[in-house]
Amino acid sequence: MTGKTVLVTGAAGFLGSNLTERLLAEGHRVVGLDNLSMGHLSNIAGAMENPNFEFVQADVTDSKTFQQLSDDIEVLVHLAAFKIPRYGKAIDTLKINYYGTENALDFGKDRNIKCVLASTSDVYGRNPAVPFSEASTDSLIGNSKAPRWSYAVSKLFDEHLALAYQDAYGFPVTLLRFFGSYGPRQPLSWWGGPPPVFINAVLNDETIPIHGDGQQTRSFTYVSDTVDGMYQSIIRDEANGEILNIGSQEEVTIIELAKRVKLATGTPGELNYELVPYESFSKNKYEDVMRRVPDTSLSQKLLGTSAKVSLDEGLKKTIAWQKQAVADRGFGIN
Repeated sequence: MTGKTVLVTGAAGFLGSNLTERLLAEGHRVVGLDNLSMGHLSNIAGAMENPNFEFVQADVTDSKTFQQLSDDIEVLVHLAAFKIPRYGKAIDTLKINYYGTENALDFGKDRNIKCVLASTSDVYGRNPAVPFSEASTDSLIGNSKAPRWSYAVSKLFDEHLALAYQDAYGFPVTLLRFFGSYGPRQPLSWWGGPPPVFINAVLNDETIPIHGDGQQTRSFTYVSDTVDGMYQSIIRDEANGEILNIGSQEEVTIIELAKRVKLATGTPGELNYELVPYESFSKNKYEDVMRRVPDTSLSQKLLGTSAKVSLDEGLKKTIAWQKQAVADRGFGIN
């Protein structure tokens, strides 16, 4: 794929801005769409200076948004979404993710173009069969009274909707299940996951808050590896019609992550953390996932990609960026 015009929703966000940078570097034209509710113009400051980038400030949940876009768009990458309602607003998670995806797919249908949609490892739910395989691991969603599952349910519905559109209208879709992306331009609150929160605590000599007993495991994927998976999904026809895990297979406990962050900062003293009960930030029973690690053999086969940046290397890069971001008070701080 040479010199395509790619529409990226959520372009001013963490993954969107990094993908935009990669697409422009590879010689593509990018139309970036974002309502700036979570994204930041500082994330795309470099792209704004590129003649092959066009920014549209608009909301994906408004169907009129897509009607104003240029006719030459050849690929749609839908990243705009509302994440796990850690702070409430489950209704926003459900509605934004549904309406935004429906509008994006209608756009893909009307233009008959390839659509690459972001999903999440959360759709595997509480299934204990790890590593999670796209073909053989079933979703095991928790209690409906636990609001944290609204994100998983919204994304699982989006996956079914996308595949139904593909079957009904004949344009290709690709669904990407991301595992724990982190790195430059990530939100610096819990919206960015544990890494930015832990880094901030260590750099400020504060206590690291660890939810539950800290023995739950995750695989954290440096953003350049996530972006590589996205980019290959865009340019390769082999990805059409597929659901693909994009992530690192380096599995660590949350307590181990805290130790690795401490080591990567090079700060003196002992690791200082406290275990925070789930009840302290959720009025309903919070249901966590004890292990989450992907089987990435399918993405390696079809995309030729695999995570290359180790957790220790990625944390060092992220810490350097985060120090500068905090000093500048820019780049995706939420």
